Amino acid sequence: MGIFSWIILGLIAGALAKWLMPGKDGGGIVMTMILGVAGAFVGGWLGSFIGMGGADGVNIGSIVTATIGAFVILFVYNRFIR
Repeated sequence: MGIFSWIILGLIAGALAKWLMPGKDGGGIVMTMILGVAGAFVGGWLGSFIGMGGADGVNIGSIVTATIGAFVILFVYNRFIR
């Protein structure tokens, strides 16, 4: 997947993770987008590591794994900031 796809996927994953875990964040929308892109990378890497990342491109499976990665990164970020 190209870098542009990772960024788009990260924005979607960051928005979904923020929607799943609402609350007050210190970083705002820009930090949520950065964490979403990082979550897309981590989720995609972990998904391919455990065998869930077989297809290339943006699809439902990649959105789910990226959202889970973004959710985990957003959760860890919120715990360390507070």
